[in-house]
Amino acid sequence: MFKEFKAFAMRGNVLDLAVGVIIGAAFGKIVTSFVSDVLMPPIGLLVGKVDFSNLFVDLSRQGHASIAAAKAAGAATLNYGLFINNIIDFLIVAFAVFLLVRQVNRFDKKPETAPAAPTTKDCPFCLSTIPLKASKCSQCTSQLSMGATK
Repeated sequence: MFKEFKAFAMRGNVLDLAVGVIIGAAFGKIVTSFVSDVLMPPIGLLVGKVDFSNLFVDLSRQGHASIAAAKAAGAATLNYGLFINNIIDFLIVAFAVFLLVRQVNRFDKKPETAPAAPTTKDCPFCLSTIPLKASKCSQCTSQLSMGATK
């Protein structure tokens, strides 16, 4: 059983998947940092000095000043600012994956093949389909000459 597992784990697809997951997790952290630390502060400044990561609704109605204060008090909060950040994270990751897949598909284009040569033809007398090399129609038994076929 260990031998089978080792053979499975060492197959190329499993290793590729593991590398993809590790790189994806690292990429996710980079995007989250980009959104939280680089992208959202200027957007917050443009819309009126708003810190999106601290936008919330205090469901306990105790008037907590920040999400951290509400969490420390054990209050229920609706953290819509963090949700907005996560939506932007997702959109950036989805766009990056779209660009990656688009580029891979561009490189992986299969050459267009010529259409296969026909192997059948129509009988000019009864219009049934017959083999290309036939000299007599199997349906109407008409003798086919080279000039009479399509």
